Amino acid sequence: MLPRIDGVPIYVDSPRVFGHHRRFTLLLSLGMTSHLPAALSILQSFASQYPGGKQFWTPPISVSVPATTTTNPPGQTAGQNAAPGPAPSAPISIPAKPAPQRANTTGSAALASISPPASNTQSVMCENCQVRAKYHDGTRLHPYCSKSCANQAMLPTQQPGVSSASQPRSANCDFCNVRPKYFDGKRTHPFCSKACSKGASAQNPQIKANAKGSCHAPGCQKPVHTNANGGSGSYCSLAHKTLGETICLMCKQAAKQAHSHFCGPTCADDAEKNGPMLLEVPLGHVTFKSVADQFKTSWRHSNKHVPPVKRIYKVVAPHSSMAAYKAYQAAVEKSGNFVATGRSAGNENRRWHGTRRECTLGDKGHSPQFCSSTTCSLCCIIKSSFDISLWGTKTGWGRFGKGIYTSSTSSKSDDYSKNDCNSSLKAILLNRVIVGKGCKLTHDNSSLTSAPAGYDSVLAEKGGSLNYDELVVYNNDAIRPSFLVMYEP
Repeated sequence: MLPRIDGVPIYVDSPRVFGHHRRFTLLLSLGMTSHLPAALSILQSFASQYPGGKQFWTPPISVSVPATTTTNPPGQTAGQNAAPGPAPSAPISIPAKPAPQRANTTGSAALASISPPASNTQSVMCENCQVRAKYHDGTRLHPYCSKSCANQAMLPTQQPGVSSASQPRSANCDFCNVRPKYFDGKRTHPFCSKACSKGASAQNPQIKANAKGSCHAPGCQKPVHTNANGGSGSYCSLAHKTLGETICLMCKQAAKQAHSHFCGPTCADDAEKNGPMLLEVPLGHVTFKSVADQFKTSWRHSNKHVPPVKRIYKVVAPHSSMAAYKAYQAAVEKSGNFVATGRSAGNENRRWHGTRRECTLGDKGHSPQFCSSTTCSLCCIIKSSFDISLWGTKTGWGRFGKGIYTSSTSSKSDDYSKNDCNSSLKAILLNRVIVGKGCKLTHDNSSLTSAPAGYDSVLAEKGGSLNYDELVVYNNDAIRPSFLVMYEP
C-alpha cells in the first residue's frame, strides 16, 4: 500500500536510502503546494527510521507558502523536482509547540523557506535620512547610506536645554524634504543641492543666496576660498569667481554676453519691457569695477578726498526711449563716420551728471523704487531721461546756453549732487552721451540754444572761465542715464 497525502500517492524506490546506500525518489504534484506541510511531516517520519543517516533538509519552524505561485531554483522549471539543499547532520525533532528560532547559516534552502520575522522596515534604511538604504561594503551593513549622512549624524541635533522629543532633527533638505542636506565636511547646509537652493530663493525672495563667509555666486553656500596667507576672497572657486564677475544683471543665473549686461535676448527684452527700472550691480562684477574705477580716476579735485563707492545700479530705459536714442546715434554716425576713425558709433562717451534727490532711492535697505514727486530730479531723469524744457529751473542759467550739461570729471558733477532728504549717501548719474562732432569752447556763451553750425555738441575745455571740463548737448535724444552710483559724501 503506497503512502498517500490527501489521495496523492508518494512513490518510494529504495535501493539506497541514507546510510544504507539506498536512494528514494519523491514524486509530488508541485501544483498541490497547500499540502507541503503534510509532505514534510512524512519525510521526517522516513528520516526517523534511519537515525544513522544524513539529513537532506532541515524543516523550518514555520513554513511560508505562496498563495498562488511557486518559485523554482535557477535552471529548474515547473514539473521538475526541487532538490533539497545541504543541512546540519544532526537529526532534528519537531517540537509540538514552536520555540524561538535560532538563525541557521548553513542551510540555504532553510533560509529561503523561513518566513522573515516581523520587524521595522526602517531597519534597512539610513539611520540619518531614512530615505536611502544603508550602505553595504560587501562585508558588513553600515548604519548610514553615505559619508554625508554619517557626518551629519555626528553633529549636535538639539539646542542646550531642549530635549530631543521637543526638537526633532530635520536632516532632509528644507526645500524638497526628500534628499538629505548637503554637508561639506564642516557644516550642514539647509539644502541638498544648488537646484533646491535656487528653487527656495525663487519661491521666497527674502532667502539670501549667500551669507557672510559664503560664496557670492548665485545659489552657492560653500565657504569662500582661503588663501595661503589666511586671507579670504568672495567665491569658493575660480569658476564661481568668473561667473560672479560676469553674471547677467537680469536673471543673475548665467554669464552675460560680451558687450552686453544680459545673458541673451530674452533677458534683454524682459528688462526693456519692465523699464524704467534699476538693476543692482553685484560687488565684484566687471561692470561694478568699470564704473567705480571711472568714478575714482576722474575725481580730479585735489581739495576733496575720493569717496568710496557703495552701490551701483544699472538704469534700464523702456524700449521706446532707447529706440529714439539709437536713431539719433545712427543719424550722427551717418554724418560723421566716426567708426571709420576707430571711435564708437556717433562718438558715444560716458559722462557724469549730478542732480537733486528728494527720496532715498539707492540707499541700503530701500528697494530701488522711484518716488512719486514731480520735483525729485533724480527719479524724473531715470524714469523719462533728460528734458531740456526744464533747463534753468534749478540753476537759473547756463554757461553755454540752454542745454544738458555733463562732465568727464566726477568731482565736478559731485558739486551739483544734492540731497533734499535724510541720507548718508549721495547720488550721481553716469550717462551715455552722443558727442558727435564737438565744438571746443573756453569762454562763456550763454545765448546758445543749439550746437554751433556743423557741430553736434559743445566741448567746454579747462582754461579760460572753466577749471574743469563740461560737455553740453542740445537734443534730448543725445543722452540717456546709464548708471546710478551711490557713494559716501
